Amino acid sequence: MGKVYLIGAGPGDPGLMTLKGKSLLECADVVIYDALVSPPVLAMINPQAEKINAGKRMGRHSLLQEETTQLLIEKAQDHEIVVRLKGGDPFIFGRGGEEMAELLESGISVEVVPGITAGIAAAAYAGIPLTHRLYSSSVTFVTGHEAAGKYRPTIKWQAIAQGSETIVIYMGIHNLPYIVEQLSSSGLSLETPIGLVRWGTRPEQEELIGELGTIVQQVEETGFSAPAIAVIGAVVKMHSILSNCRPV
Repeated sequence: MGKVYLIGAGPGDPGLMTLKGKSLLECADVVIYDALVSPPVLAMINPQAEKINAGKRMGRHSLLQEETTQLLIEKAQDHEIVVRLKGGDPFIFGRGGEEMAELLESGISVEVVPGITAGIAAAAYAGIPLTHRLYSSSVTFVTGHEAAGKYRPTIKWQAIAQGSETIVIYMGIHNLPYIVEQLSSSGLSLETPIGLVRWGTRPEQEELIGELGTIVQQVEETGFSAPAIAVIGAVVKMHSILSNCRPV
C-alpha cells in the first residue's frame, strides 16, 4: 500500500512551489493534477510518472469528484508515491479536506503539503497588500461559486460586508453581479475599491481596478474573464503605488 500526498502547486509561478512539493513531484509514481496547475509546475514531475488530468473548470469536468477519489485509492494500492496536485493550496477551496477524509476512511495513508493560495499571491503580485496599517487589519476569504444542493447555509454576505476590511473572493467572476448586489445591499459603499486579478503570478497576469458600483460594467466592456480573484477594500488603493514592483 502506497501513500497519497495532497500537494498545493501554488498559483502558477513555479518559483512559488514549495521545496517539499517539488521533491515529491520529482520522485512520484503517479500524479493526478488539476486544470489550473501551470505548465512549468507540471514540468517538475518525474518523467517516468503516470500523469492524469482530473481538472475541473466551469462546465468542463475531466473527472467527477467521486471518480478522482476512487482513482487515488486504486493508484495507492499499486504505487508507492501517489500525488494529488492541486492549484493553490489543497485546503483553501480545493476540496482537499474532503479527499483526505475519504482516503483515510479507505485505509490509505495521506499527507498534505500546503501551497501558496491565489488569494494571497495574486494580490501581492498585483501590488495589493491584504493588510495595511492605514487601511485594513482583517481579511476574509470567501468563495463566489457555491455548490448547488449543498447542505450548509448560504454565504452570509451581510456579515462579511460589515465585519471585514478586506474581502478576497475566489471563483467570483461568473457571479459578480449577484455578489456586488449582496454586498451593496448589506451596507458596503458602491465607491469601495475593488481589484480583479486574472491568471495571478503568471506571465499573462492582468488586473482590472474599479469600484463596487462600476466593476460589473467594466468586466462586460473589457471581456475580463475567469480564472480570477477579487479583492475588495481600501487596500486596493495601494495598487497604483505598488503595481510597478511586480516580481519577475
